[in-house]
Amino acid sequence: MAVSLAACGSAKESGDKATDTSSKPAADKGPITVGLLLPENETARYEKFDKPLIEKKVSELTGGTGKVVYNNAKQNATTQAQQVETMITNKVSVLMIDAVDSKAIKGSVQKAKDAGIPVVAYDRLAEGPIDAYTSFDNEEVGRVQGQALLDQLGDKAKSGDIVMMNGAVTDPNAALFKKGAHSVLDGKVTVGKEYDTKEWKPENANANMEGAISALGKKKIIGVYSANDGMAGGIITALKSAGFSPLPPVTGQDAELAGVQRIVAGEQFMSVYKPYPREAEIGAEMAIALAKGEKLDSITSGTTVDSPSNQGIPSVLVPVVSLTKDNINDTVLKDNIYTLSEICTAKYKAGCDAIGLK
Repeated sequence: MAVSLAACGSAKESGDKATDTSSKPAADKGPITVGLLLPENETARYEKFDKPLIEKKVSELTGGTGKVVYNNAKQNATTQAQQVETMITNKVSVLMIDAVDSKAIKGSVQKAKDAGIPVVAYDRLAEGPIDAYTSFDNEEVGRVQGQALLDQLGDKAKSGDIVMMNGAVTDPNAALFKKGAHSVLDGKVTVGKEYDTKEWKPENANANMEGAISALGKKKIIGVYSANDGMAGGIITALKSAGFSPLPPVTGQDAELAGVQRIVAGEQFMSVYKPYPREAEIGAEMAIALAKGEKLDSITSGTTVDSPSNQGIPSVLVPVVSLTKDNINDTVLKDNIYTLSEICTAKYKAGCDAIGLK
């Protein structure tokens, strides 16, 4: 079931006054060059989905003449700032930046602006004078996760404690996921322990979960809110090591292959499928339009968002889907994110058969 696009508090429709953040295209002649800066490679999605999808769309939109120059910051904000400097020096036509640290990138965005290079904030709302933004409705992601956990707990929601494993404080999306989840869960469950997980790393989530188990005791923990699939893997390892059987429901996000397989196996309760092809297409459309000096109204329909440092940023927020064992066929398989053989390896064949994946 597709979750309808919520009216996000920061989103505004076309009648609102928007600050002009447009930059002049860096190059008026020659092929368009898109500088693509992604934040890390711990999460499989960025290099498996986002990068090739953006490259494909850029090629389509430019008749094969445009190219993507790619760098991955590997979760290092300083490295990403250096990568922006290199892109500016090389005079790319436009930048697409998925910021490691949304605040730290502000100065780099300003340098690009000063050099006449438009900037698309991709997947995370970076600070500074960005020209466009596309992501998912991130508060809605948190609400979907929280509601799925609450529904699964049912009348046992107040019978013990849940653990909340949020993402990194440097990621503005993490704050929105957290806000959305709390809006659903507060007053309906007891949060025994809550963590902001450094760098989103599974090993840090694993250590946090071990600490929560030690502090709360096995018998009190009835569920775990995990903000993404990578951390869910670390959490589930800790739960198994502590002897939980059956495992309490654990949420996730990103529909990573390992996460989908854990759902098939009954170890992870749910994930959030974010249609990466649509986000990548919109990001590429924005980038090419800006590189050509075109307006974005036909892409954004006049919708804007505000960042802490800028107002009226042209934007598109893509709806998300709650992924459980019941709709794997209708989501990641239907959209060709994974093949049946990739999900249903020998280890997971019995689980696939049990839920009718064929």
